[in-house]
Amino acid sequence: MARRPQGYQGTNHETIGSDLLSVLKVLPFPDRVLGPEMTKQLQAVKADGWYPIGDLLDVMEKLEKAIGRPGLKQMGRSLFQMSHAAEVKKIAKSAADILLNFDTLYRRANRGTAIGGWSVLEFKSGRARLEKTTPHHCAMEEGIILEALWTVEIPALVSQKRCFRNGDVLCEYEVTSVVHGDKWMGGRPAIG
Repeated sequence: MARRPQGYQGTNHETIGSDLLSVLKVLPFPDRVLGPEMTKQLQAVKADGWYPIGDLLDVMEKLEKAIGRPGLKQMGRSLFQMSHAAEVKKIAKSAADILLNFDTLYRRANRGTAIGGWSVLEFKSGRARLEKTTPHHCAMEEGIILEALWTVEIPALVSQKRCFRNGDVLCEYEVTSVVHGDKWMGGRPAIG
């Protein structure tokens, strides 16, 4: 990765295997999209193993070229289901439980030094703004946010206000929902 998000160094950055395996769940014929070599490499991944982040970034680049942003968004949804949904369902009940802990979620599936992360810029009833300095593709991250909120039965819209891939130093997301009150706020005060 030639250009890096603000604050990201990625020293020994690794991702959990289930994140890589989420690609195979999205693609009915992975050989056609990823090629036989990359497909074989993914099929050898162990869900609880740790792999260089470059493996996942390479897959995302191929997916973007082959199936575009919608495919990457679906990959994000699948990734959340495979890597996080079971644990999140046990503890999360509101949007606050999800969005205010998004950096913790990221670190459950990524490890290393200076690997970027997530910050909450604003959190109000039915609306949040988050900043991301991870190297993951923006559309995939949108899918993760949407699926995470859906896990606690909150429909939402996600839009990008700034995008690393479009020349900004980091990504900024705005998350909005028709859900308000305690289901959104989780009894927490507003931020920003």
